Amino acid sequence: MLLSVLGCPLFPVPIHPKLPLNEVSSTAQYIIQHFTAATGCRKLEGTVKNVFATGKVTMVVVDDLGSVGGGGINGISEKGCFVMWQMVPDNWQIEIVVGGQKVLAGSNGTIAWRHTPWLGVHAAKGGVRPLRRALQANPLAVSAVFSAAQHMGEKQINGVDCFVLKLSADQKDLIDRSDNTAEMIKHAIFGYFSQRSGLLVYLEDSYLTRIQAIGTNPTYWETTMSTKIEDYRGVDGVMIAHSGSTTVMITRFGDNLKDGPVITRLEESWTIDDVAFNVQGLSIDCFLPPQELNKDCPQQHLDWRSSLHR
Repeated sequence: MLLSVLGCPLFPVPIHPKLPLNEVSSTAQYIIQHFTAATGCRKLEGTVKNVFATGKVTMVVVDDLGSVGGGGINGISEKGCFVMWQMVPDNWQIEIVVGGQKVLAGSNGTIAWRHTPWLGVHAAKGGVRPLRRALQANPLAVSAVFSAAQHMGEKQINGVDCFVLKLSADQKDLIDRSDNTAEMIKHAIFGYFSQRSGLLVYLEDSYLTRIQAIGTNPTYWETTMSTKIEDYRGVDGVMIAHSGSTTVMITRFGDNLKDGPVITRLEESWTIDDVAFNVQGLSIDCFLPPQELNKDCPQQHLDWRSSLHR
């Protein structure tokens, strides 16, 4: 369950080409320009071909309220590590191991895929989108995905005055990620940028999925993921976040849940051990999907872990 939700979730929207300034918020453009200046990543634009990062994670199910048996649970922390590669613009791959379980995920710019012990190899619905975890270690990715964001005002997060930018999956993206048993209703992400430092200090995204098999009542899954981003350090003259923490709230509700909503809370702490730009020897062949991947194979959409991972 931890790896299903926290392992390698995808961003709600793909990276779009930079829009003309008259088509996006001038305030949002100012915030992104402030961010690129604060991180120093502006000087790398057009020169970075790939990014490599390794790190460690600790994951835990904190509590599970409303489940059969009721009450909270005392979660046991599971420790693990990950290796992540990115090649501009849409190629990425991650291998993450936690508690003896390994998950592989990647994108070749045309298809995004996952390989998990519980579902095997399968394509991610909705086409190619950035890896959410990549935003924690790559300011160039942050600049790219938020370049077309909407400015939502100001808010204080953890005592820091922030500008708020929002990105939402459009109706076409939501339809592409839905089928006759699982409907993606919404998926939006908010980026909180410090007014003082210009750095991205908090990410918050939420998505709502409606699950209904033939002859049954619908069940709704709402997942909210909040990530604190901190410990920025210089790497080749670029400020990179080296640690943070993520909290996930999963709420399941519907008429068929007579005892009320089921709420599960997960937590993760993460650190980046190493980051490098333009690693020699990395080629496009490193991002090829597994040979056994069949885009037309039936997917186990009723598995709640798969649905949460869309």
